[in-house]
Amino acid sequence: MEMAKLVCVLLMAILGISMVATQVMAKDAQYHLDSGNYGPGSLKSYQCPSQCTRRCSKTQYHKPCMFFCQKCCSKCLCVPPGYYGNKNVCPCYNNWKTKRGGPKCP
Repeated sequence: MEMAKLVCVLLMAILGISMVATQVMAKDAQYHLDSGNYGPGSLKSYQCPSQCTRRCSKTQYHKPCMFFCQKCCSKCLCVPPGYYGNKNVCPCYNNWKTKRGGPKCP
């Protein structure tokens, strides 16, 4: 009986910690979206290399990511925030597709 109570308390603690961690991560992600000026035409062409370096910094495919990101940035003048995802912030970047229909921009 004591073991069951201990397991229950531990599960409740883990649940509480995971809820707090999720809230912290969500606030951090929202901060990154709010702290920058994103969207179509939000960049100048000379800003593309640094924004693409940021965008591609955590991928193992750095060279192709940089190539396509800079191509997309020069066309859209926009690079989404973060290392991946968030493409809805930049519709041009999000909607540009390859011949096969896959995403062109990383």
